Amino acid sequence: MLELTTIVVGPFEENCHIVWHPETRHALIFDPGDDFPAIDAMLQQQRLIPQAVLLTHAHVDHIGALPELLKAYSVPLWMYPNEHVVYDSPDNAVPPWLPAIPNLPPYTNELPQLPDFDFQLIPTPGHTPGGCCYLFPAEKFVITGDTLFAGSIGRTDLPGGDTLTLLKSINDQLMLLPEETTVYPGHGPATTIGDEKHHNPYI
Repeated sequence: MLELTTIVVGPFEENCHIVWHPETRHALIFDPGDDFPAIDAMLQQQRLIPQAVLLTHAHVDHIGALPELLKAYSVPLWMYPNEHVVYDSPDNAVPPWLPAIPNLPPYTNELPQLPDFDFQLIPTPGHTPGGCCYLFPAEKFVITGDTLFAGSIGRTDLPGGDTLTLLKSINDQLMLLPEETTVYPGHGPATTIGDEKHHNPYI
């Protein structure tokens, strides 16, 4: 069974999730939002070998550590193709707290082949045009980025956001998952599909 470790990084307390194989020590890094030293220290401490960086979406608070991370570890970076417009935008910033990140590394257009990791890609546009989630069915968890939170949903007032699209993504995709599925969001605590189905006021 795969393991998951979360590191909370940056001024917006973004969750960087690292999914890793306990035998091979291979690791996937999801949304390295900031604080490369903390992320790197965890990788070194656990003797993990990164295989790829995968994004749920490309808002600036989810990508801050990318330049240092991909310089230190030569691994592919992937995001859903519709998300390139956010990643490549010079306006991808949250002034005055987070400026746009210069010298972002290139990304691959094809999802890397990762034999140690059995996951399903779930497109969930709405928070951003190319937002997506990653479902690990054997481990019964899903990484949702800023699509779904404990008791809330992603904001849609930023460029490319759309409330109706986001709600459709959540209801047509995530709410169909087994209720015991653990949800690891981009900010805040973990929850379950069942808890959100029955108690989230936005759904």
